[in-house]
Amino acid sequence: MMHTLNETHDLQLRSWVASANTVGTDFPIQNLPFAVFRRRNTGEPFRCGVAIGDQILDLRLAAEVPSFSEDIRKLLQAGAQDKLNALMALGAQAWSALRLALSRALREGAKEEKDLQSCLVAQTDVEYDVPARIGDYTDFYTSVYHATNIGKQFRPDNPLLPNYKWVPIGYHGRSSSIVVSGREFHRPVGQTMPPGASAPSFGPSKRLDIELELGIFVGTGNALGEPIGIQNAEDHVFGIALLNDWSARDIQGWEYQPLGPFLSKNFASTISPWIVTLEALAPYRVPFSRPSEDPQPLPYLDSEQNRQSGSLDIQLEVGLSTAKMREAQVQEATICRTSYRHAYWTVAQLVAHHTVNGCNLQPGDLFGSGTLSGPSLDQAAALVELTQGGKQPLQLPNGESRAFLEDGDSVVLRGWCEKPGAARIGFGECKGTVLPAREYKTA
Repeated sequence: MMHTLNETHDLQLRSWVASANTVGTDFPIQNLPFAVFRRRNTGEPFRCGVAIGDQILDLRLAAEVPSFSEDIRKLLQAGAQDKLNALMALGAQAWSALRLALSRALREGAKEEKDLQSCLVAQTDVEYDVPARIGDYTDFYTSVYHATNIGKQFRPDNPLLPNYKWVPIGYHGRSSSIVVSGREFHRPVGQTMPPGASAPSFGPSKRLDIELELGIFVGTGNALGEPIGIQNAEDHVFGIALLNDWSARDIQGWEYQPLGPFLSKNFASTISPWIVTLEALAPYRVPFSRPSEDPQPLPYLDSEQNRQSGSLDIQLEVGLSTAKMREAQVQEATICRTSYRHAYWTVAQLVAHHTVNGCNLQPGDLFGSGTLSGPSLDQAAALVELTQGGKQPLQLPNGESRAFLEDGDSVVLRGWCEKPGAARIGFGECKGTVLPAREYKTA
């Protein structure tokens, strides 16, 4: 099913949680995204929750509220565990039913208000975990602008490889090193081949980069050997989060031929804690189309509903803060603004292509959208593009410059949707900080 507008999207809805009615909040009652959390410094078990304003509704506690129907309490119990996988496995109808019940219970005048007030936890008091057990992680390459910008640096006369406009390009990444927003990580080390050298050198990456992506979480899976058709593809998607798939460009340049990224990508990927459901994003669907001169998608990647509303207008931005900026209390610099609507392939196309050969997806699997650069340079979603491969460093407000990330740099991704006639909904933040490389003794 393609998610359509329903009562949960009503712009006039207001919540008894006052902060959810604040102009500009990421988490109004029309959003209701999911995360995994616990109170900070308590050591208590992680559990799932739903954002409402500046609060989190604890689903473990909400499952005990007697005013919910037995069916809804069962859904809450599935969502009350330490990861979202059990809820993800229940399917699109169950997710929609739970979201509707929570929307009604959190509205002004709801009979559940008295019982649910004790189920709220302030977001300022919590820490988060990766929201799902991610069995497999696939990283795609869905921005034709990113692919072209990168290609120009290596193949100026022929930046796009022949297959790009025909097939969604992807590779299987590493799920164990995906971390939640707020975590620091050490600069990766590996082999690089300096220009003009006759042998590679070993040491910390000198060209550490960001990749502004979205993370697409699989809900229900499919049996091995049974493809998911594009018409039903979105029924298998639980929701979308922010993703920074950090990249060591110098390590990647030496290792990626012939099999692709390895150590240059598997040291860390940062995911935001909040997963926004596809249903919440329904007001922000836009048509999917290709330039008439480009190849049109093959039949298994094409449908009328995908053409009419397969793309999503999710606004995205990247903020960069250096250690010196934070010490001087200088505001972070916004270095990129773009939109997911520019992606060359849609969510449904990624699911259909991933499974067309019979590959079996499982609840909690993660797709990376690939770097989401837009058509102009200020929409370039990686430093390697913004700085022309490091040749034109960014000038920051405090006088510093950056060709690539330095130790102490913090990067924060933000995403939101807004337009007249619909409630603004946000994705929260996806933040990571670069620590110096660990000392590595070779003998």
